[in-house]
Amino acid sequence: MNTPEHLPDTGLLRFMTCGSVDDGKSTLIGRLLYDTKAILVDTLSAIEKTSRKRGMEAVDLSLLTDGLQAEREQGITIDVAYRYFSTGTRKYIIADAPGHEQYTRNMVTAASTANLAIILIDARRGVLTQTRRHSYLAHLVNIPHIVVAVNKMDLIDHDPARFDAIVAEYKGFVEKMGLFGEGRDIRFIPMSALNGDNIVERSEAMDWYQGPTLLELLERVPAGHGRTEAFRFPVQFVCRPQDSANPELHDYRGFQGRIESGTVRAGDLLTALPNGRESRVKAVQIGGVAVAEGVPEQSVTILLEDEIDISRGDMLVKAAEAPRQQKEIEAMLCWLSETPLSPARTYLIRHTTRTTKAKLTGVAFKVDVNSQAHVDATQLGMNDIARVGFKLAQPVFADAYAENRATGAFIVIDESNNNTVGAGMLL
Repeated sequence: MNTPEHLPDTGLLRFMTCGSVDDGKSTLIGRLLYDTKAILVDTLSAIEKTSRKRGMEAVDLSLLTDGLQAEREQGITIDVAYRYFSTGTRKYIIADAPGHEQYTRNMVTAASTANLAIILIDARRGVLTQTRRHSYLAHLVNIPHIVVAVNKMDLIDHDPARFDAIVAEYKGFVEKMGLFGEGRDIRFIPMSALNGDNIVERSEAMDWYQGPTLLELLERVPAGHGRTEAFRFPVQFVCRPQDSANPELHDYRGFQGRIESGTVRAGDLLTALPNGRESRVKAVQIGGVAVAEGVPEQSVTILLEDEIDISRGDMLVKAAEAPRQQKEIEAMLCWLSETPLSPARTYLIRHTTRTTKAKLTGVAFKVDVNSQAHVDATQLGMNDIARVGFKLAQPVFADAYAENRATGAFIVIDESNNNTVGAGMLL
């Protein structure tokens, strides 16, 4: 295995596979797990048995991710399948996204946390409508790293001219639509997921390709996905220990939550939103133990020098980097519910740890995910994506989604049944 063992642990990478139906997404993930020795013996034995029942000579590696019975019967991916594996360099969470248009909401769910997208293209068929659709959705949710995997090269005799033609076609589409601009990169890899060419091991049949294998790319890509280094700390809980036997805890008041971006140290001056009060950090703790610094994606407790009225839904920031407080928002919204979005109804919007009532103020346009054209609309149905406006009962402390995924995203909740019915990205 061509794993660069000299590299240090580079943290957790979340990535997803997407593309048209039968482009080999599930097989690619199965091959990646198989070749990195990330499959348990009993799991391998089970898929070998299932493959033999189907009359297949080789192991059907797509069975590793197609976990639903309906998926295995139909040979398609319906729900998002998550798989975990690690190498000596880093840990991974893989999301296998469905290819069908009717499962667009599942694809957006998978993409919302991914830092890299592998877009598969069948070398025989080239760039298809679903390729364009998933490329647009990856652009919409701000995935910074794109790997275009031209799969099934073994079926076209590993022809480099065909690979070059697909690369040129894809680049032309991306440039025409204005996708993946500054801060994003696109890499192209010819491969055969079925045979394992250029997945973990370099392909002898495609010695004309001098770039990295897929695993080599995954090992080196940066794990972070936020562009802003501004400190954002949505408060989840105010910790007041009730321990009469320990006098040191009588005045303990810690603000607990997850650092979404930026860093914090003892002595930093923080501002509490929405009241605007300031105080310096007395200590940053993890599990009751003081640490020198809190970093993104850590869950910490922050103790302040002054008594400030702070509760769940408030946010601690650094004054010079404070986000905007907004009671009216514009966003791209993916509608997840079978019940249409209605301007007559009141919804709940949950942004970080704050939940507030909201009313739809209008639909600017709906996106045709096949052509990426903007069309007029007054309401949204399931899987629709549109630019919308909401008016909020309470302000949210928000960044643009392109700058900060955590503070630029929100979900819409149906207050009658508490179901999540929409996912939004602030503009």
